[in-house]
Amino acid sequence: MSITAERKQVVMKDFGRTGSDTGSPEVQVAVLTERIKNLTDHMITHKKDVHSRRGLIKMVGQRRSLLDYMKKKDESRYNELIQRLGLRR
Repeated sequence: MSITAERKQVVMKDFGRTGSDTGSPEVQVAVLTERIKNLTDHMITHKKDVHSRRGLIKMVGQRRSLLDYMKKKDESRYNELIQRLGLRR
């Protein structure tokens, strides 16, 4: 269900501004997106797992907040990130 450390390093390298960038909104959104994808797959097979569903909803809300922040600060970076991640909006 969780994202592996190796996969997280790859995501941070792909979306970070520098090699060790972990705090930029792009990296945070990309890592959250990976976790959301994994948890969505889990929810498909375990439909009655209410506790994981709540965590999924919280992660989606956190990602939405970060995306709103990015859109407010720099819309071009926001549009590029949305396109790279394949998110709707």
